[in-house]
Amino acid sequence: MDKINAAQIPLINVNERLTAGTTAGYVGTDDAALAGATARYLINAMGGKGNVVILDGPDANLTAQDRARGFRDAIKAFPNVKLLAGKSGNYARATAKTVTAEFLRSYPQIDGILAANDPMAIGAVDALKAAGRKAQIAGINASREVMELLKSGDIIASGDYDTFVQGCIGVEMAVRLAHKEAVPKEVMLKLLVVDKGNYAPFDQPYDKRACPTLESVAGQ
Repeated sequence: MDKINAAQIPLINVNERLTAGTTAGYVGTDDAALAGATARYLINAMGGKGNVVILDGPDANLTAQDRARGFRDAIKAFPNVKLLAGKSGNYARATAKTVTAEFLRSYPQIDGILAANDPMAIGAVDALKAAGRKAQIAGINASREVMELLKSGDIIASGDYDTFVQGCIGVEMAVRLAHKEAVPKEVMLKLLVVDKGNYAPFDQPYDKRACPTLESVAGQ
């Protein structure tokens, strides 16, 4: 960062915010707000009541910290929802399967599972099937790997953390800066929770997707 700034090269920060140096622009998603929207989707699907557990990301990870806060803040707004437990699944399918299995052994009634990313949501599905139990699951990422599970209903929703669009907009901003054109200091992508009703645009290879323009997403 210091060398880039000293050379006066404009730097576009995409995804996680840098905590040092100077950037010419930032593109990302509000993780806490996205987690909150995803949690509310799950809780509403539960009828606004029931027992919930959370699969958090790595403790030191910035996105995981914000998603953990967003999940818990959303739950607080529902007096008939009880948060039984939350534990890191390390953003990994296998770890999340193990943690979910521990939850299932500890709690006879789990109605909803909030996972801070899609691999952990898939791990929760694995654990439920192995235990012969059922619960509604929501993840975050809206990645292609979760699309079949959205279709089947094994996972009911995934918050859209669209790294494809973040990459598109980051590159467009960098190109504009190279041409001495102005760019926004910050572009925050619109919040969206993906489910079986709106998954189609996400269920295709990245090389088949079209990049949106900066104008179409800026100021959302």
